[in-house]
Amino acid sequence: MPPDAAIAGTLWRDGWYAHARQLPSPNFGPRPEQARVDLIVLHSISLPPGQYGGSEVQQLFTNTLDWEAHPYFTQIRGAEVSAHFYIRRDGGLWQFVSCDDRAWHAGVSHWRGRSNCNDDSVGIELEGLEGDSFEDAQYETLSSLCATLAQRYPVTHVAGHEHIAPKRKLDPGPGFDWPRLHQALAWPAAYFPLETLQHPSA
Repeated sequence: MPPDAAIAGTLWRDGWYAHARQLPSPNFGPRPEQARVDLIVLHSISLPPGQYGGSEVQQLFTNTLDWEAHPYFTQIRGAEVSAHFYIRRDGGLWQFVSCDDRAWHAGVSHWRGRSNCNDDSVGIELEGLEGDSFEDAQYETLSSLCATLAQRYPVTHVAGHEHIAPKRKLDPGPGFDWPRLHQALAWPAAYFPLETLQHPSA
């Protein structure tokens, strides 16, 4: 067994990552047969928008959110969504769906010549607000998670929700430091959306 495969085998069980806190979501389904899981999609989320540290995101992904608890929630009432992973501001990592399964995070989408990105991607939500910056701890967890995903799946693409669903979605937004992630992973520039690496990291 190759070394990377041996390492991956100790970190994963049926698509669940050993270093993530697990909270299974009902919002998932099987991937299509022969799906090649080669895309990581980055999102940002906070509920209510701009408020951090609560459990509302976990509640949303498990269909337990109280729609009456905040006026904003009426705008997303009844939503049945999930990402595979959620990274808190302090770097804490949660997992809701096995990476072997199809989470409901991308919606109508298109990237690298394929539509329906849910079919063959892993969705990662960062606790944050579109346009705002993210924390050092989040970048550390994210880069480690991406590297670990690439040990298990044939990852060759990383994109934001804004790239796979332009005009419809804006996250993670201009506050996300793509050059920083690129440098941390040392992956080829071709793995990333071209425009994200055209300016130096702040």
